[in-house]
Amino acid sequence: MVSLLRRYGVGKSAFLALIVAVLVLIAVLVLMQAKAPVQQPQKGITLRVITRHGYDILDVAKSEFLASDYAKKYNIVNVEWLSIDPGEWVDVIKASASKPGQEIDVAWGGGPTLFDLLVRQGLLRPIDSDLVISVSKEIPDELSGAIMKHELRWKLLWVAAAISSFGFTVNTNYLQKAGLPMPDKWIDLANETFAKTLPIPSVGTADASVSTSNTRMFEIILQDYGWVKGWQILTLLGANARIYDESGLVRDAVIRGDVGVGTTIDFYGYTAQLEKPEFCRYIVPSDGSIVNGDPIALLSTTKNPEAAQAFIAWVLSTEGQKIWLDPRVNRMPANPRVFDTPEGKKREDLRIAYENTMKVLAINFSDEVASSYEQSLIWFFYSTITAVHDKLQNTWEKLAKAKLDGKISESEFLRLVEMMTDPTKLSFKDPKTGKVETFTESYAKSINEALFTDVDYRKSLIEAWKKAATARYDMILEELKKLG
Repeated sequence: MVSLLRRYGVGKSAFLALIVAVLVLIAVLVLMQAKAPVQQPQKGITLRVITRHGYDILDVAKSEFLASDYAKKYNIVNVEWLSIDPGEWVDVIKASASKPGQEIDVAWGGGPTLFDLLVRQGLLRPIDSDLVISVSKEIPDELSGAIMKHELRWKLLWVAAAISSFGFTVNTNYLQKAGLPMPDKWIDLANETFAKTLPIPSVGTADASVSTSNTRMFEIILQDYGWVKGWQILTLLGANARIYDESGLVRDAVIRGDVGVGTTIDFYGYTAQLEKPEFCRYIVPSDGSIVNGDPIALLSTTKNPEAAQAFIAWVLSTEGQKIWLDPRVNRMPANPRVFDTPEGKKREDLRIAYENTMKVLAINFSDEVASSYEQSLIWFFYSTITAVHDKLQNTWEKLAKAKLDGKISESEFLRLVEMMTDPTKLSFKDPKTGKVETFTESYAKSINEALFTDVDYRKSLIEAWKKAATARYDMILEELKKLG
């Protein structure tokens, strides 16, 4: 090779330069032939939201949010709703943490007691988005004594997205035809007067194990009237009622005229008023109610904290608060600025309802006390009222009829009512300790956590309560036979 280079007069350096040039040319050609890398589009985010809201709310919220600038900015392309019974929230949220891609981002709706439970379980992540913190300043810290924001060690854990009062919705046409009085107080629904239509119930309510709003009403009654009198009202209200497995079904029954009065959260009452303005009315009981802030919160399981907080910010903003004004929804917003929008000015009825709610006779209600026995309340109600409802209602029908027909005296009637309803006189054996107990408030508090965490214990105790309640109702029937 060297001799050839010399023969043709090509120097070694020139030859090396030629080789380098050829290699460079080849490299350039290869690069030119190579395809430019294709940029993969960023995958859109699907938020997963656990909720107690109905699809009348969720359908509106989803379409409005996904069309918003919030969703576009944070590349949110879908919202997946998880409509889960409240008793399963903790387990479902915890389980989602170990399922990649299935982690739950946000909790929305269900009442403060449920969200305070999530706080105690360590399932809420502090809100740190400037978006949320800024818009949350437009929401009052409290309304009628009820907190609208929950902070722990100066960290914001949940914010009220809507407000509610609790009462009952009446169908005046039904009441008039049945010759029943217009109820004004919680205790009216437990009156023997409303038993006169039995075995066809004139009252509607929902079981505590499936309805957080009705559970809240039962807690109001217990704190308003005290443990013994409160359970008397709850038992006789249940005896007068058809018990539904969804709170929305109570509203629908009143609208149709299946019952004359139903225990409802306020926005169900407003919906009934809109659908049947000539017959339906929502009433805040004169013996007291409360105002609730219905929360929204960021979950500790989220893998999309920025996007999740964008959703929370939208819900709290005047734009998001407009969903409550939709005639299909009819809820009172937590952010009063929404009433200044064009949409808000069209809902003068809701603005007036909002202002009237501020004047509600609010009882001295403690969320802490309610939480301390909530599980016990739920399952005792289910066991002694819902699960043995036929026996309870039949017993109450006969007892009330005996009173109304003058077959027993007032004192005899009151004695039998006490025997039938006093929880502190219902004896049963605790399946864990083997001790004979009665359902006092202190006992209810002592077993509250175990009812939540120990399913086998709960099932055994439910059976014990059902058995004891059935025996008690049978005893009342025997007493009535003796009295003639």
